[in-house]
Amino acid sequence: MALKNTQEFSPLCLQLVRTGEASGSLDIMLHNLARHHSETTLALADNLASLLEPALLIITGLIIGTLVVAMYLPIFHLGDAMSGMG
Repeated sequence: MALKNTQEFSPLCLQLVRTGEASGSLDIMLHNLARHHSETTLALADNLASLLEPALLIITGLIIGTLVVAMYLPIFHLGDAMSGMG
């Protein structure tokens, strides 16, 4: 089998192609393999999204916190400056 020499395909892929060629149902086996890879990719994307969500929440919180401090700090300094005048 020429696919085995490339080292680019998983053992599952090679086995399904081998079985499909032997049984004459290569189209069905390739469809099953495509469905397997699609499910694996969707699961990986879901896992990645669940990992990124807390990180993005923390980053957003830091940005908003920085903006709030940047807005209120001059107000506090203004109060200090006015109390020093009187």
